[in-house]
Amino acid sequence: MLHSSHEPTDYQCPFCELLNDQPFSPDNLCAPSDLIYRTPLVAAIMACDGFGNYGGHVMIIPTAHLEALYDLDEQTGSAIMWETKRVALAMKLAWNPAGTSTRQHNEPAGNQHVWHYHQHVFPRYADDELYRQLRHRVSVEDRARKALELRSALFSAEHPYRLTDTDVVR
Repeated sequence: MLHSSHEPTDYQCPFCELLNDQPFSPDNLCAPSDLIYRTPLVAAIMACDGFGNYGGHVMIIPTAHLEALYDLDEQTGSAIMWETKRVALAMKLAWNPAGTSTRQHNEPAGNQHVWHYHQHVFPRYADDELYRQLRHRVSVEDRARKALELRSALFSAEHPYRLTDTDVVR
């Protein structure tokens, strides 16, 4: 095996708690309103942290508990990339950023902190200082508002790959 799990024994996965309507463990920073949408294979959720001058980026996560990039099957990996594109385009509609960026981390040395795969999707602005690592918490209220804005954009007729009711799991 080329990698080993870094997930601690008795790990309580915050993303699995959110997706499976489980009670949240004390360290879980997610909120129910963070869930933007869910398909059979992946979900889009608001991140609890912002970077630089802005808050509000999205994480695309598999609905199955998969720790890292190495654990993704082809179908899930493809679904993650497709939904990354869909969310980036929704950000353009909802927030009109100057651009978008994505990134993903594996293992502690790769800066992974949650032991459930997640692809970050960031709206980008000229003064956002994303790569200066000025991380800060984003309030649950701000995240909920932004999730609603993105959900609206994702279902908008203007979105070239808009979501439909048949795409999402309720």
